[in-house]
Amino acid sequence: MEQQNQTLAEFIAALPEEERIVLTLHFLRQNSIADIAAKIGVPERAVSAVLASGRARLSSAFNFPLGS
Repeated sequence: MEQQNQTLAEFIAALPEEERIVLTLHFLRQNSIADIAAKIGVPERAVSAVLASGRARLSSAFNFPLGS
């Protein structure tokens, strides 16, 4: 399956823009949900939902366990 050969960088680059921004700010820049919400002008619950979706995609694509 081709998706298994995809790198994490390629995976992130292929995400929708909002999801890519939120995941990058949270996981790579270590911004809090509140900080991300303020930076991009959305409610914290929207950021939380995007993070949950991103975690699920990562877990599915790379067989990462979903953490708490």
